[in-house]
Amino acid sequence: MPANRMNRDQFYTAMAPNDDARLRKILWTVYWRGNAQIRERIEDELRSPEQPTVKPEKELPDPDTVLDEVTTFVKLAKDGAYMAGDRRVHHTERSKWRLTFRRLAGDAVAALQADDPGPAQQAIAEMVDLACEMKSYDCFHPDDPVEAARFVVSDAVAVLGESVLRQDGVPAVARRVPEQLIGWEADYGWTRRGDGQVPEKETALAVPLARLLTTPDMWRTFAESYLDALDAARAAGQAHRIP
Repeated sequence: MPANRMNRDQFYTAMAPNDDARLRKILWTVYWRGNAQIRERIEDELRSPEQPTVKPEKELPDPDTVLDEVTTFVKLAKDGAYMAGDRRVHHTERSKWRLTFRRLAGDAVAALQADDPGPAQQAIAEMVDLACEMKSYDCFHPDDPVEAARFVVSDAVAVLGESVLRQDGVPAVARRVPEQLIGWEADYGWTRRGDGQVPEKETALAVPLARLLTTPDMWRTFAESYLDALDAARAAGQAHRIP
């Protein structure tokens, strides 16, 4: 069925009797009552050629929502729900786990820009924990799930550390990062085979750490906390990786 609208000649004929004030009123009514797409189109047409187009800022993901989604995803993955006939995960979702993993990781990083990034920081930590477990345990079907997810652990740890330093300062980095560093570091990276796109981007976790600690006092504070965390890990029999 043809669209019920005027052609150009009919439109120009209908507009001809209206003066500038009337035309501005008509345009304002369309702008005010139209949807976001119409408003953006009118704003683009009204903008002078010298004025650059300003794209609206994308709304940040809600950190609490991201953390809830990540926690659920990680628990299901560690429970083996993505491996077989677990009714908690639909069979189509099992084949799309990579997309879910990447989306959640991206949302967690984006949510670090929120006023309260704490939940987003926890979400990233949970994703890194899962990636470390994926190296040895079959949470998903691919034989190298970290490579399949395109998840670079050292990049995630870097943005996490930067967020903690920016939000809470050196004491928080010294309090939280050493234990994470001991638990997450891997001598030969986090993929199973060590080839592909992801290993080429990986670095030892000491590399992003060095970018955070820029003064001798920062290094001294962190080193003291790291040694304490290392002693605690050894006492618990957990220090199997020492960066």
